Amino acid sequence: MDWEDRLDDWELELELTAQIEDSQWVTLERAAADTGASRAALRSWYRTGQIPSRLVDGPHGPQRLVPLVMVAARAEASPRLRRTAERRLADEAQLELLRHRVDQLELRLAALEQQRG
Repeated sequence: MDWEDRLDDWELELELTAQIEDSQWVTLERAAADTGASRAALRSWYRTGQIPSRLVDGPHGPQRLVPLVMVAARAEASPRLRRTAERRLADEAQLELLRHRVDQLELRLAALEQQRG
C-alpha cells in the first residue's frame, strides 16, 4: 500500500466517522482554511478548552482534529477575525468596482478609436 492509498483510506475513515457522529471533525489545516482562524489560534482555543479536539492516527502519525462547526462559531465570535473578514470583503468589493471601471474605460477607449479610424 502506497502513501496515496493510505491517505485516501484515512480521509474516507474521517468522512465516515463524521457521518456516524453527525459532526464534521477536520484537521487544523482545513479548519484554518475554512474559517480564517490561524493554526496558532486553533491551538490556543483547544488548549484552553474553548473548542474540543482529539488526536487520531493519520497517514504521517498522530493528527489533531477539531469540530468544524464549533471552530466556525468560535471564529465568528472573534472580533479580530470578524474585522479581518470584513476587510477582505471590502477589498474584494473594491477590486470588483475597479474591474468594472476598467471595463468601462476600455469600452470608451474602443469607441474613441473607432471614431478616429
